[in-house]
Amino acid sequence: MRTELAASIGDDVARATDFASYRRRYLARQQAMEAGVGPLRARLRAALAARSPEMARLAAVDVVMEQALGAREHSLLASVPALLEKHFVRLRRADPLAPDESVQTSATARPDVGHAAWLDVFHQDFQDVLQAELDFRFQPVEGLLETLRMRQETTREP
Repeated sequence: MRTELAASIGDDVARATDFASYRRRYLARQQAMEAGVGPLRARLRAALAARSPEMARLAAVDVVMEQALGAREHSLLASVPALLEKHFVRLRRADPLAPDESVQTSATARPDVGHAAWLDVFHQDFQDVLQAELDFRFQPVEGLLETLRMRQETTREP
């Protein structure tokens, strides 16, 4: 029983100090952002195009901009998990209590490592990077929304 508990603690520490689960989580969040923002942007363009010929031209410009910048944007955003992994490794190596990645985690691993300060820092940085990416992806959406709002305000004025 005691060795099972120690092995379980070792497995928890290994998961906490292995970047693979964070990579999967980040990629899943990126896919969710893309799946949500893309259709929203398309709906906003359609609403904009329905307002007037000028707004239809603006919606068409947004389509062209998305096509022109989309591949580069996708490439850059795809590199974010690798950059996060480098940061993860750098933080882990800087912590004297963190396990050495060359040593297999076992019953001899320190059970408190899973709650090390470096991991808390990484979790906050992980969330901050996700938020920054979401903000970045929403910039065109916010621009389209602002244009719709401005157009509504100008049509209401006498």
